Amino acid sequence: MATTRYLHILNRQQHFLNKVHSAWLARGFATKSDEGWLSSMFAHKVDARKDAHSNLLSKKETSNLYKIQFHNVKPECMEAYNKMSDEVQKELHRDASYPCEVIGSWNNWYGEQDQAVHLWRYSGGYPALTECLRKLNRNTAYLAFRKERSKMLISRRNQLLLEFSFWNEPASRSGPNIYELRTYQLVPGTMIEWGNHWARAIKYRQENNEAVGGFFTQIGELYVVHHLWAYKDLQSREETRNAAWLKEGWDANVHYTSEYSFLKFNIGVLIITV
Repeated sequence: MATTRYLHILNRQQHFLNKVHSAWLARGFATKSDEGWLSSMFAHKVDARKDAHSNLLSKKETSNLYKIQFHNVKPECMEAYNKMSDEVQKELHRDASYPCEVIGSWNNWYGEQDQAVHLWRYSGGYPALTECLRKLNRNTAYLAFRKERSKMLISRRNQLLLEFSFWNEPASRSGPNIYELRTYQLVPGTMIEWGNHWARAIKYRQENNEAVGGFFTQIGELYVVHHLWAYKDLQSREETRNAAWLKEGWDANVHYTSEYSFLKFNIGVLIITV
């Protein structure tokens, strides 16, 4: 059993290394000629050589910064955790002096259990984040909340994100809905290629208004992409995803982006709690 498991790990590692090699090979061919056949495939093409990836891929018309939080909650504390988090978030929303808002808070249905996910938006970028942290550190009610919350958590982590320029702006929508967060680990150095392909691919996923937002990490674990989707129910999810495969061009975009990444984890279906 140990030998079999060891071989399985080696095979997975070799598979990822092959992807790295293929991705860098594709990059090498693509950069030999700016007018080559591969460059003509991309809509919304950006040039990786002229600016930082974050400036090339993020939205210019906004200066929003996002933070995603993953909280692993003690199973017996989930109900109390949700109630307390909801109350604190509503209190922050009522105070206009905080340049932040919660886009959504979810609990996992499938995937990692007893996990809460929160997506925050800071209007004004890093200065807004700094201002919020400064104010919260002086907010005695919030500090008491954090202390009480720490008793309910097993672990927690977060990431700072920017939104892709070609994705939908996250906005409130009528419900009820289920949400799916798909997370991808990219091969280092291939964020531009990923963006070029998904700038074309996203148009195939708009008919049912399922695209909520697309983000890439800036601080935290790097070369990570999050796609957030919304569906009315599981049956709608299946039908919407199957319909995309009937559209000419979707399969090609999926094929090319798979060369630059692997699906790190699919949090699965999340149910909104606020």
